[in-house]
Amino acid sequence: MHRCEWCGTDPLYVSYHDNEWGVPEYSSQRLWEKLVLDGFQAGLSWLTILKKRDNFREAFKGFNPYEVSEFTQKDIESLMLNKGIVRNRNKIVSTIKGAQIWQDIESSIGFNNYVWDFVDGKPIQNKFISMADVPKFTDLSIKISKDLKSRGFNFCGPTIVYAWMEACGIVNNHLVSCPCYEKIRNS
Repeated sequence: MHRCEWCGTDPLYVSYHDNEWGVPEYSSQRLWEKLVLDGFQAGLSWLTILKKRDNFREAFKGFNPYEVSEFTQKDIESLMLNKGIVRNRNKIVSTIKGAQIWQDIESSIGFNNYVWDFVDGKPIQNKFISMADVPKFTDLSIKISKDLKSRGFNFCGPTIVYAWMEACGIVNNHLVSCPCYEKIRNS
């Protein structure tokens, strides 16, 4: 049994793979945090985001959408000077806007219910043998992406959404040879 090769040997990446990636996430706030971080990752490596994740959490008030939705232009300018995060104005503004949209969904049906309703509340158990078998996006990630965009979210194209689905355990994309595959499948 070998873990998924995408995580390489970096200890932070290996720990993320072994303890977080693919584990079903049901917290509305953590689902949103992961969506935001996947959006910030666009064009960068996930390891870059992992290394900055604690800085992101501090800068975005623990990813508390109620606090982030109140950010002002002054907060945006401060974030643009924060070397501990990815300083992309469009992604920062998108995060603030996304916090407001998250609140609307959370107050109506719950963000976690919104997300998990796409898969009837149960993770999709894929059975990939090699990384070459894993798609970049799926019909479902296209559907979720379109729905998120229709609500006003940004940085949520089908590829980003599929990476988010993997991270949140909406799909179990650990390779079948990975010890995490069975652990997650049986949880």
